[in-house]
Parts: sequence; C-alpha cells; structure tokens
Amino acid sequence: MSILDSAIDPTAPGYAANRAALLERLAELDAALDQARAGGGEKYVSRHHARGKLLPRERIELLVDADSPFLELSPVAAFGTDFPVGASVVTGIGVVEGVECLIVANDPTVRGGAVNPWSLAKTRRAGEIALANRLPMVNLVESAGADLPTQAEIFIPGGRVFRDLTRLSAAGIPTVSVVFGNATAGGAYVPGMSDHVIMIRDRSQVYLAGPPLVRMATGEVTDDESLGGAEMHAGTSGLADHLAEDERDGIRLARQCVRRLNWRKQGPSPRTAVPQPPKYDPEELLGITSADLKVPFDPREVLARILDGSEFDEFKPAYGGALVTGWGELHGYPVGVLANARGVLFSEEAQKAAQFIQLANASDTPLIFLQNTTGYMVGTEYEQRGIIKHGALMINAVSNSTVPHLTVNLGASYGAGNYGMCGRAYEPRFLFTWPNAKSAVMGPAQLAGVLSIVARQAAAARGRDYDEESDAAMRMMVEQQIESQSGALFLSGRLYDDGVIDPRDTRTVLGLCLSAIHSGPVKGADGYGIFRM
Repeated sequence: MSILDSAIDPTAPGYAANRAALLERLAELDAALDQARAGGGEKYVSRHHARGKLLPRERIELLVDADSPFLELSPVAAFGTDFPVGASVVTGIGVVEGVECLIVANDPTVRGGAVNPWSLAKTRRAGEIALANRLPMVNLVESAGADLPTQAEIFIPGGRVFRDLTRLSAAGIPTVSVVFGNATAGGAYVPGMSDHVIMIRDRSQVYLAGPPLVRMATGEVTDDESLGGAEMHAGTSGLADHLAEDERDGIRLARQCVRRLNWRKQGPSPRTAVPQPPKYDPEELLGITSADLKVPFDPREVLARILDGSEFDEFKPAYGGALVTGWGELHGYPVGVLANARGVLFSEEAQKAAQFIQLANASDTPLIFLQNTTGYMVGTEYEQRGIIKHGALMINAVSNSTVPHLTVNLGASYGAGNYGMCGRAYEPRFLFTWPNAKSAVMGPAQLAGVLSIVARQAAAARGRDYDEESDAAMRMMVEQQIESQSGALFLSGRLYDDGVIDPRDTRTVLGLCLSAIHSGPVKGADGYGIFRM
C-alpha cells in the first residue's frame, strides 16, 4: 500500500487557532458528559449508595471484562431539552466473557429510572444496533416505568422496545436481564421478554401493577414480595431463571449466562493480526479541521492518523478530486473510505462514489464515510450536465449498499450531501460527530439569505416597499437559530448521531465498531435499483 504523507505544521498560527477552537468545543462536550455522569445529582446518588445499591456505570464496570473498553453510545441524549442530560439510561458496547454485548442500564437516581421520550429513543436505538450487528443484549433493569407526565409521547411507541426484544431472540441474538429493583408496569416486560432473567433476593420487584393499583382495581390486599418479589418469581411464577443474593452476585450470574451462550462471530477476523499504528500523532487531529467550516481541509491528513500504518491506496485520485476514495485497514480490518475534500460534490464525485461503493460491495468490504460537505453543486451549468441524476446515482448506491457503513461528521454535513455521504437517514451501523461539526439543510447565512430573497420577491410582487431593517433583524434571528440547531451537541441530544467524540479517539472508536460489526456476517449487495445514466 501507499503510505500517506503529511503537510501538517503544528507550529503554524492557523494550526494553533484550529486547535484552540476545537479544544473549546471539547470543553463544552466534557461539561455535558459531566452532567450525564452526575445522574440525578448528589442527593439522589448518595441515597442510592446508602441503600447498598450500585450506580449504572458501576454495574457496567463490574459486568464487562476487566480492563476492557466500554463504548458508551448517545451519552448526551436529551441535551438542550427539558429532560436530564443522558436521558436516565446508559447504553453502550462492552465485552462480557469475551463476547461483545450491547448493554442497557437504567439510572434509578433520575426519577427512579422512569422512561421519558428521550430514554425511550435511546433504548430503541440500542436495540437497533444490537439487531443490525448481531450483539447479545444485556439489560440492567431498575425502572419505575413510564414517566407519567409524558405518557402520551411514550406509551404507544414504547411497545416497540418489547417487540424488539422478541425479534432479537427470534434472530438468534440472546437477551439477558438483571433486575436490580423495581420493574413496574411496562418495565416488567423487559425481563418478561428476555431469554435469561436474573433477580435479586429482597431487591427485585417485578409486577404489572403494584399493591396500591391492585387494591384499586380488584380490591385485593397484597404485599410487594407476594405480588412480584424475587423469591416468588424464582419459585412460583418461574419468571426468574436465577436468584442472586445481592447486586454483585446478580452481575456474576449475568456473566455466567453470557459465558454459556457458546457465542461465535459470523464475520471474518481481522486480516492483519498485529496492525501497525498510524505513522503520525493522533494529537494533531485537533488542528486539522479549520475553525471556520467554510475553509476546506485535506481528509488525507485525517486518514494518515487513523488508518493502520497510514497506508492508503487511493481510487481514481485524478478524477472527482473533491471526494477522496480508496482502500486501507483499520485495526486490521479492510475498509473502503469516502472522504470529502473540498465540500461541494460535483457530477464527477457522485459517479466516482457510486462506482467505488459497488466495488466495496463486490468485495464485501465495510465503508467509512468522513463527512465535510456543503452538498451537491447548484447552478445552470451543473443542472444541464445532470447533477440531479448523478447525485441520485450516488444516493442510490449508498441506499442499496449492504456492507456495513460507518459515518463520522468531521466538519459540515449540509443538504443532500448529508444523504449521499450516508447520514442518519441512510442507516449507517454507527454515526459519530466531532464536536466542531454542524449539520442542517444548508448553512445559516445561506438559509437566512434564501428567506430574505423570497421575502423581497413577495414584496415586489405586491408592489410594496421592502423593510430593510426588519430584513436585517430576520436574517440575524434565523442565522442564530440555525447556528444553535445545527451544532454537534444539539443534534446528539436528539440522537441524530451515536455520540460526539474527541477527534483523538476516532481510530479507537471506529476500531471498536468494526469489531462489533463483525459479530454478524459482512456481505455486499446482490443488486441495485435503476441507475439513471
């Protein structure tokens, strides 16, 4: 393979400015992550510990293999909403007894672990990832059920969580539940629909309706243990497969369940057993992307710091230069890469991308999309040359490609370029964002300008004078709104990605995802829709 060269100069003023701007965004990310890790706050965390109970991340730490990584997903879900950052649930991928598992852990320090609209969305996304990548799912359950004030938003779609559990089981993907406390109402169906269920003596309480509601509904007077205690479910109802003595024993039994799954990956092992690290320092990733997203950067500088040995065989390097395509390896796994080089996508880039995606599918090679695009080129000349049909060609190829896709937004992801570069709507297996990145239908200034032009034309059509002062105020308001709503934390809070990541962690995050992806088969598409030539 060809080894990439680097022109980065860490002593250059522009590099220092870029690095400083990205560090500011990282500080904002760290503050949001601190909020998520704080759970319900010191008062409720202390009360939880005083009861001899572990926090969700403490449970996960005991569950996963010692010194193994845990890739947390959607950690700032609900950021910028009326709900706590993190959405009262922790999700991620961790290794349990040598098996990569999708782990979901309720946070009972946040309103008793009640499910709100964002925790529902986050849990559903975890289920999608488990199914798409064939990852056994472990639920660490302690939830008061639905957040009643928002029940209208979660009751009907919430049923999909239980449906998804049964579909995992039907697909041969095991599900394990450990119940640490209450699992009430709909929450009772999480263990009820899991393949393996562990309950904890004198701690677990699983019932469709608690004693007060039973009394109101039927007149029966009962108690928690008789109605839904761990011993009752282990010895009478049969819902519990294992009865643990305490939380740590419950986690031990969960690890035992996973160990006995006889789990085997269906995808190929890494092609290179001992991959070489990149030739260049990943610390330098902080200074590559410009503080001004209008200024392009060479994505080869990023590839030189994430690919094994900085080796990259470029495909069609002299054609469609605004899109870099080629082959490399990442943590030993072969990958194809599509990376925006100059923002705008022309007809040549779209055609080049479609061919490259077909080649990747023909060789069963996963694809990595590195986004930094303002969209497809517009204008009379480009319309006449067929930019619509060529963009459609690329989007068709992305839509019908069946090899796993991994997407990282490095800077900008605007307009239909987001679609062609495998944005969220095109279901990449994983999608991550750098903290400086933005995504919207178009840039703030462009969007405000379009609205201004339309308003001017409307005023002229009515024969009215145009209010320039109101126009300036409108443009400022729109630009500020789009600027805030296109930011990485805002979008991640609404689960439009699987997490905002430190650029220096990009290689590690992609490597963990590639390993998880290979739990299932990796196979290219057998056919595509009609390509408009």
